Amino acid sequence: MLDWLAAPDGATARWVVQHLVALVYVIAFTVALAQFRPLIGERGLTPIPRFLARTTFRRHPSLFHLRYSDTLFRVVAGTGLVLALAALAGATDVLPLGAGIALWGLLWVLYLSIVTVGQVWYGFGWESLLLEAGFLVTFLGPADVAPPAPILLLLVWLLFRVEFGAGLIKMRGDPCWRDLTCLEYHHETQPLPGPTSRLFHHLPRPLHRVEVLANHVTQLAVPFLLFLPQPVASIAAAVVVVTQGWLVSSGNFAWLNLLTIALAFAAVSDRFLGWLPVSLPAPGAIPTWFAVLVLAVTALMIGLSVWPVLNMASGRQLMNAGITPVHLGNSYGAFGSVTREREEVVLEGTDDPDGADTAVWREYDFRSKPGDPYRRPPQTAPYHRRLDWLMWFAPIAPRMARSWLPALLDRLLEADAPTLRLLRRDPFDGERPAWVRARLYRYRFTTRDERRATGAWWHRELIGDYLPARTLPRSSAAP
Repeated sequence: MLDWLAAPDGATARWVVQHLVALVYVIAFTVALAQFRPLIGERGLTPIPRFLARTTFRRHPSLFHLRYSDTLFRVVAGTGLVLALAALAGATDVLPLGAGIALWGLLWVLYLSIVTVGQVWYGFGWESLLLEAGFLVTFLGPADVAPPAPILLLLVWLLFRVEFGAGLIKMRGDPCWRDLTCLEYHHETQPLPGPTSRLFHHLPRPLHRVEVLANHVTQLAVPFLLFLPQPVASIAAAVVVVTQGWLVSSGNFAWLNLLTIALAFAAVSDRFLGWLPVSLPAPGAIPTWFAVLVLAVTALMIGLSVWPVLNMASGRQLMNAGITPVHLGNSYGAFGSVTREREEVVLEGTDDPDGADTAVWREYDFRSKPGDPYRRPPQTAPYHRRLDWLMWFAPIAPRMARSWLPALLDRLLEADAPTLRLLRRDPFDGERPAWVRARLYRYRFTTRDERRATGAWWHRELIGDYLPARTLPRSSAAP
C-alpha cells in the first residue's frame, strides 16, 4: 500500500548521504568545542550571556535560554560530538526506527542551539545548510527500512536551491560574472586561499573564462537535470561532485563543499554506486506511522519552499537568508560580488612602554589567513577557522568588525590563553605586550619571477593603521 513512497534504488545513496552529513556534524561540533570559549563564551569577544539578555527564544530558539555557562556549552557540544560519531559509525542502522529518528533529531536540536546564539561567528550559509540537511536526514530511516523517496527528493531540492541560488546571485551581481573575468581575481581575493590558490590564480586568462563558464553551466543549467529520470540525474549529480571537488582544490570554504557533495548523492541511483564497499540488508516496507511522518515533513518543507522560490525569482534576491528562526526553507548563494584587491588586517604588538612607531613591533600569526608573506597558504577545509574568516571580512565590513575586533586586541593585551590558542604563533610566548595595534596591508600573490627570486608567496604593501595602538589601563596592565 505504501510502496509508492519507497525509492527502489536509493538505499546506498541514503547510506552515503547519512554518513557524510554525520561526518560534517562531527566537524561542526569539534569546531564548536575548540573555539567557543574565546569567541562566544562567558569572556568571549561577543559573549552568549550578553546576547541572550537582548533576544528571545522565539527569535533565536536555543537550549541556552534555560541557562548558560561555559560548562553547559561543553556538555551540549560534547554530547553532539558523541552522537555524531555514533551516527557516523552506523548506530542509526542498528537502533529501532524511532530511536534512530530521535538521535538525528537531537543532533539537530543541539546544533541549532549553538548556531542561533553564535552571532556573527555563525553567520555563514553552511551553518543553515547543515541544519536544513540534518533535519531532512532525520527522516531518511535506517538500512532495514526502504528509503522514503519524498525525503530524497527534498534533499535534491535543497541542492537545487544551493546551486541555482548561487548561480542567480552571481549573474545578478558583479558584472565580472557576466563578462567571465571574476576568476582573474577570486583565487587571490577569496577569504582563505589554499595551497594551490596561487597556482589557480596564475592560470592563463582563457582558462579563467572557461572556469567561470563551467560554473554558470553547473549552477544555472545542471540543477534542473537533477530532477530528470535516471541516468540523467546521476550524471548531473556527478557534475556537481566534480565541480565541488574543483572548489575544494582551489580554496577553503569550511564544510560547504563536503555538504554539497553529500546532497548530490541523493540524486544518484544505486546502480552507479556498486563500487562502494558497502553491504546493506534488503530494505523492508515503510511502517505506516513513519509514512505519515514523512508526508507531514514533506508538506512542511513544500510550504517553507514558497519563500525561497519567490526570493530566487526576485530581482532583489537575498543571499543566504531565510524566514524561519530554525533555519529551514532557506535561500542560498555566495560571491555575488568579487573583490578586485586583497586587503588584510595584520595585528601587531610591542613590549615598548611608549608604543612608539619606532619601537619593534611583532606580528601575531593566524592559523589560516594570510600574514607572513613567506608562508604557503594552508589547507583548512573542511575544518572551519571562524576567527580567520571574520578577519577577512574586517576590511570589507569595518562596522561589523567593530563589534569584536577591539575586544580581540584587549585579549591580546591580556595574553588571554584561550584567545592565543586560536592563533598559530604568539610573538610574546604568553607574556603580555605593552601595546597592540591593527594595520592594513594590500596583499597580492607573487609573480613567478618574484617567487623564484624571494621564495615569498605574497607581496604586501602597507596602507596604514586600521585601528590605532592601544594599551591596557595601568591597573589592568600589571601581571
